[in-house]
Amino acid sequence: MLLWPLLLLLTAAGVQSDWLSIDMPSYAYEGDEVVVKCSGERNNRISTLTYYKDGSLLATYHNLSSYTISNARPSDSGSYSCEANRKFFFVYKTEKTRSVWLTVQDLFPPPTLTIRPIEGSSVTVSCDTRLPWNRSDTQLHYSFFRDDHTLISNGSSSEFQIPAIGKGDSGYYWCEVATTSHSVSKQGQRSHVLVQRVPVSGVFLETQPQGGQALAGEPLVLVCSVAEGTGDIAFSWHREDTGEHLGRKQQRSQRAELEIPAVGESHMGRYYCTADNGHGLARSGALNVTVRAPASRPVLTLRVPGTRAVVGDVMELHCEAHRGSPPILYRFYYDDVFLGSRSATSGGGASFKLFLTAEHSGNYSCEADNGLGAQLSEAITLSVTGSKCIQSTCFGTPGWLSG
Repeated sequence: MLLWPLLLLLTAAGVQSDWLSIDMPSYAYEGDEVVVKCSGERNNRISTLTYYKDGSLLATYHNLSSYTISNARPSDSGSYSCEANRKFFFVYKTEKTRSVWLTVQDLFPPPTLTIRPIEGSSVTVSCDTRLPWNRSDTQLHYSFFRDDHTLISNGSSSEFQIPAIGKGDSGYYWCEVATTSHSVSKQGQRSHVLVQRVPVSGVFLETQPQGGQALAGEPLVLVCSVAEGTGDIAFSWHREDTGEHLGRKQQRSQRAELEIPAVGESHMGRYYCTADNGHGLARSGALNVTVRAPASRPVLTLRVPGTRAVVGDVMELHCEAHRGSPPILYRFYYDDVFLGSRSATSGGGASFKLFLTAEHSGNYSCEADNGLGAQLSEAITLSVTGSKCIQSTCFGTPGWLSG
């Protein structure tokens, strides 16, 4: 009769037992596989095995089985236990394990996107997160997005470059970090990126050839540049003295050129340029353009007091180039013998005076040179006749006067 009360006592509510044990880790990272395993000294006596989390039923098995969390999440953190029904003599006995606490930690935090754009510059977009020290060898893949477009998908680098960012690259950017198996994947918050445009400043006009010096008939290039300024810049060229608008170019560059194919004297004047990228017009200083022309072939004129050259006369040799940029240096020759030179800083030519002797018969010529190529006149033949005496002085030896 005493056996039945004892059996009834054993079939009462399950009690914690050292016979049944639970085996599981206390810590795990999200994405890990966590195995909860319960077992007893004599596993063949277990008829059912039930697993609990925070007192709530997880699963019941009619044989000896473990409970597996295939892809752990922080929400799987909690208190785990199990309960076994086993056969004891002719009745079934229910026993419980102690509770084991499981903490599932984040493998990495949600990423943050870093981008600081200035239009026209090279920009590095970074997707930043971090792994725990004991999982630092975990391989991560990075994806980058702008608005509804995928920029980079499953790349191995946490950064990517935009070589020259523009206003069109403005928008909402975000990134995603995932393990190679995609068991853990996290997106960062969307960040609105407004690409900043730098206003133009430091507008400068220069020429090629340099210094605003041009040769008649040759091309002249007007170069307009800015020290700062991004995006599409509209360049314009103007003449200050006439108000003439010469041309306009719009391009994504801090430098633009305007060519005058063949300059002439009409192109001499003061020039300036402007630049505008939509944030205010900026103007350069004025640059004076001068056009230099080579001296034309000069004309030599011989002037004597009478109708013919006589010994003792003072002859004037006048040399003049009708075209050419001053100053012009004139050189005078007698039978290829250099007589002297004169400089003319403006038009009108230059003169040289010579006392005539009988030996001065011969060929005379002159040369005009303004540094752009010397030009030689046609030779003039002079015949000196007779002699000339002034106050009992007769001239029969060579001599010349300065003009």
